[in-house]
Amino acid sequence: MRIGILANPKLRDVDNVLAELCPVLEDRAEIVYEFELAKKLGKKGQPLEAMEIDVLITIGGDGTILYALQRCNHVIAGINAGQLGFLTEIPRDEITARVKRILSGQYTVEERMRLKVMRNETRLPDCINEAVLHTSHVSKMHHFDVLVDGKPALNVRADGLIISTPTGSTSYAMSVGGPIIDPRVDAFVLAPIAPFNLAIRPLVIPANSTVEVRHADKKRCMMVLDGQDEIRIDPEDVLRLSRSENPARFVRFQEDFYDRAWKKLRM
Repeated sequence: MRIGILANPKLRDVDNVLAELCPVLEDRAEIVYEFELAKKLGKKGQPLEAMEIDVLITIGGDGTILYALQRCNHVIAGINAGQLGFLTEIPRDEITARVKRILSGQYTVEERMRLKVMRNETRLPDCINEAVLHTSHVSKMHHFDVLVDGKPALNVRADGLIISTPTGSTSYAMSVGGPIIDPRVDAFVLAPIAPFNLAIRPLVIPANSTVEVRHADKKRCMMVLDGQDEIRIDPEDVLRLSRSENPARFVRFQEDFYDRAWKKLRM
């Protein structure tokens, strides 16, 4: 079995996690280190995009997983060395036991939908959580025209707009009043950020829809994809968001979504 390892180098506990993880892997798997981590360890490594592996083990929080998903489509098993870790599967105190389960094939692979994001004719990185549009200047509203499958759905002045997957429904979208959506539900959430008209509420739409966003006031804005990439959006740009043909894939050990959600939200 070939196991890739990616770690957030800013975490203080990385060395301790590696000291526990690597001995479990060394006798039963071929380890492929991500290039930057390998440099830190004085080993040979590969870029994420070039790795030919069965599972990628990430050490960090959700941000580390989001970073990986912007660059590859490997099956991911996340060790939670960050904060909430909604996307991670391996608690810090269960590394040895759960990694042994991976090596013996005692796990399932869960697929989570991602957003396909098009700016005009250019495809941008897919999103597992959300695409966020926000104004270029603090305290300046933006006027969005939103169409769903070519039909007007929202005409809203707001600080921004979130287009979220079910996975992202427990992230930024939740903080602006959006619903928590079971990841088995094929739907997106459209959630305005601080809308001028308080009657405007988040919308849940089918995941087989195409969402088109235009800029009614012809102002420039910014788009952030999964909190990783920030892209300038010009007034004439048209954004189209739909379900990606490339789902994210995660190692799972039969945990229940609701149990996980409430455990994390109570932290």
